[in-house]
Amino acid sequence: MSKPNNIKERSFAFAIRIVKAYQYLTKEKKEYVLSKQLLRSGTSIGANLAESMGAQLNADFLARITISY
Repeated sequence: MSKPNNIKERSFAFAIRIVKAYQYLTKEKKEYVLSKQLLRSGTSIGANLAESMGAQLNADFLARITISY
């Protein structure tokens, strides 16, 4: 499998890894509080990138990209 170059592809691949880590932590380690925060923060990157693509103003775009960063 080749390495993804696109930021959308990279953030999606990262989110998949985060979800798998969350599943491992909850099933194997019975850890629920920190794993839930990991899930929310790890998957928000892609959500903010998607929102930045739909921004109508340059300031909105920069704000979402900055949050993702």
